[in-house]
Amino acid sequence: MFSPFNSNKMFFLFILFFSTLISISSNSWFGCWIGLEINLLSFIPLINNSNNILTSEASLKYFLTQAIASINLLFCIIFKMILMKNFEINNYIMIMINSSLLMKMGSAPFHFWFPNIIEGLSWFNSFILMTWQKISPMILLSYYYSNNFLIMIIILNSIIGAIGGLNQTSIRKLMAFSSINNLGWMLSAMMISENLWMFYFFFYSFLISIMCSLSSMINMFFINQLFFINMNYMIKLSLLINFLSLGGLPPFIGFFPKWIIINFLLNSKFYFLTFILIMMSLILLFFYIRILYSSFMFNYLKLKWIKIKIKNNLFYFLTFFSFISIWGLILSTFFFM
Repeated sequence: MFSPFNSNKMFFLFILFFSTLISISSNSWFGCWIGLEINLLSFIPLINNSNNILTSEASLKYFLTQAIASINLLFCIIFKMILMKNFEINNYIMIMINSSLLMKMGSAPFHFWFPNIIEGLSWFNSFILMTWQKISPMILLSYYYSNNFLIMIIILNSIIGAIGGLNQTSIRKLMAFSSINNLGWMLSAMMISENLWMFYFFFYSFLISIMCSLSSMINMFFINQLFFINMNYMIKLSLLINFLSLGGLPPFIGFFPKWIIINFLLNSKFYFLTFILIMMSLILLFFYIRILYSSFMFNYLKLKWIKIKIKNNLFYFLTFFSFISIWGLILSTFFFM
């Protein structure tokens, strides 16, 4: 795995962050499109590694899918400017613009590229793809969207994200499907207000960052590695807390933003949507608990071939943040008495 502190990588990382700011602060659709293009072209050198064939394949797949989405977006913008001088609302163009932005963020039903690409990335790049790369398409989507179309997409996201992760053995693919499911929650938060979306996104990024850092430290990529890695109990406890928090189990802090979204959705009378989101979160929790079960219960010492001890200050820092998740119990109790 490459270090993000390599000078070339730092340069592209800076452009990656800067391009998102260009995209979301632009006052024209062309400016937004340029920001998205710079973002695409700065992320490819970050994920590409000539020594690893999987990352090269992932970068090529990423380029092709993002280029298709960009062409579609550019076509829609030009089409709208030529045919509709006063920029009035047209449902077909709106759905096409929405579809290209949804494809850019890896949302269902345009999610086909997302798990395959994450499978070929390091944990650091996976973290960027699951968090930062979703910001600009989602903010652009909030400017111009079809309500009914978005509700359909939210339902698809939550169902595909939950069902798709059931038969996965790779933890990165599992996290990708979990990200698709969380995208459903994020889009429903965005329908309510942009502030609520930012609030949910912050909590989601916080939990994903801990998960990716922990997995990177113990070099964990597949579920079966947990059978024969003899882990420190602090690592196991951190994994337990963060997985359950990411799934949205009530005592943990990951449930707090979901609870707020559920309250707002029920106030807006989206009963069916809320039901789907909650039911699919249960399936998500099922496959998280399956991973935790294998790491906690299979503690037969003859099975444990590799002993892992992390003497790293960052690990203690992450453990501290994991236990912050317990505060969710207090927060949840006081906010919605």
